[in-house]
Order: sequence, then structure tokens, then C-alpha cells
Amino acid sequence: MNRSTAPTGWHLHPQLGEDTHPVAHFPLSDLQLMDDANHPWLILVPRVENAVEWVDLNEQQQAELTREISRACRALQAVFQPHKLNVAALGNVVPQLHIHVIARFREDIAWPRPVWGMATAQPYSPEELVRRIERLRTALA
Repeated sequence: MNRSTAPTGWHLHPQLGEDTHPVAHFPLSDLQLMDDANHPWLILVPRVENAVEWVDLNEQQQAELTREISRACRALQAVFQPHKLNVAALGNVVPQLHIHVIARFREDIAWPRPVWGMATAQPYSPEELVRRIERLRTALA
């Protein structure tokens, strides 16, 4: 599926649009970078209209999303060599189905707790944002 064949009613949730930057366009999902320099943090958003939960995807879409999560994880591993990867689909604030893939380090600001609510998000500087996205795109290629 490419952007031109995405369901006509699908759109990126406005909160995700405000909080993230585009990195890549996968067959099923848009890959976004969370605008928080505290953590290397990717978000996958399947372009499936009205998808809120994993079970809202058909089996083929679930399999594709699994491949895309793996691809995002491998890119974070290649670029950052984290101690741990956190993968979660919470959706308590933003109902649109989205998967968080976060590189974690023993010395990060929230370790070993979840990243949510532990520190104020630190937006990337324009220069660092460009560098981070370029490094991730290279790892994904």
C-alpha cells in the first residue's frame, strides 16, 4: 500500500502530527520520530482507517506491521546500540493505532521506568533533527 492507495478517510491523528516528524513510508505504516531528544523514539502508524487496536487489523496487516516493527527495532539497534528496546501500543491518549519503539539505555533519564511522564520532552534542534532522521533513513535502507 502506498500513500496514494491509503483509505481515503485515513489521516494521521493531529496529536501525532504535532509530536512527531516523518522518517519513512513503509508498505502499511508511516514511521515517525517522536520530537523528544531524551530518547530515540519511533512511532509506527498503520494507514488503516478507524484502526484503534491491533485486532482491528486483518491477519495480513498484522503480519506486515510485525515486519515493520522489526525493521524499526533493527534501525534503532544499528544507530544507537541500546541496552533495551521498548515496544508498546498504548493509545490511552491518542486512540489511533500506533506502536512506540523506544531505544532505552541504563543511563537514560527514566531508566528503568517507562518513559511516559518521567521528564519534559526536549524537542530536537533543527540541526539534530535532520541528523537523526538521516541516520535512521540510512539504517533503514
